Amino acid sequence: MSTSHKPLYGVLLILCSSLLLASHDGFSKYLTHIYPLIMVIWLRYLVQTLAMIVLFFPKMRWAIVRTQRPRLQLLRGICLLSISVLFISGLRYIPLAEATAVMFLAPLIVTVLSALFLHEKISKGQWVAVIVGFLGVLFIVRPGGALFTPAILLPVGGSFCFAIYQLITRRLSSTDHAVTSNFLSGLFGVIVLSALLPGRYTLEVAPIDWLFMLALGLLAMTAHLLLTMALKYSTAATLAPFTYAQIIFAGVVGYLAFAQLPDALSIIGVLIISCSGLAVAYLQHHAQPRG
Repeated sequence: MSTSHKPLYGVLLILCSSLLLASHDGFSKYLTHIYPLIMVIWLRYLVQTLAMIVLFFPKMRWAIVRTQRPRLQLLRGICLLSISVLFISGLRYIPLAEATAVMFLAPLIVTVLSALFLHEKISKGQWVAVIVGFLGVLFIVRPGGALFTPAILLPVGGSFCFAIYQLITRRLSSTDHAVTSNFLSGLFGVIVLSALLPGRYTLEVAPIDWLFMLALGLLAMTAHLLLTMALKYSTAATLAPFTYAQIIFAGVVGYLAFAQLPDALSIIGVLIISCSGLAVAYLQHHAQPRG
């Protein structure tokens, strides 16, 4: 049986990927409350980059950095680094589940950007889903609510960067190897953050926290590899609903690690954003011409 006929494998892999990403975010939230933000993110990128060299350089050699679209790769690296800085900064002030839900506005933003800049045809149903999704944010970030602060703009900004990142990744997938894209983005993060690191680090780190920092890079790399593997077993449209499991995992991690639970209105907002994203994915899939 070919890999394309094993959708259950793809679902299991995407669920594992979502769990690892939620765990990564939990570690990030914990570490950035104690240590400098730049230091934590720098170590995450450094570990990921070194791990990819160990895993892929022996086989790929210098093909690991060979790209046909260097400018797009540079822009992808800028977007990924911006996502990390904005989202992890936001986790200092915002519960994990709510911040993750706001990041999942990205598929809705992709729909808007595709219509505005790529001139893709967007159905009325998709536009309705996009509008409803943005309204879902109002349930999470409502006037008078605990999250109605400027800090919420951090994950919102991260979701816009994530949307652009997804569009660029879509373009690069037709020309560059997925390992190359992930390696170059990680390398870009290491270079930029190394320049910013002086004066923004400490060597007074608890032994267990060194392990957590090591885990950040390994969790991120493994999660993205699992995502790539999942797409070999199933289509993106089939897997899309299961990516929203990351919000559930984020809620569980937030509760277990930080004793944070979303209130009723926030849960409604999370459900609205999730359903809107699923509706956009469903409508887009069925709008595609059948081969």
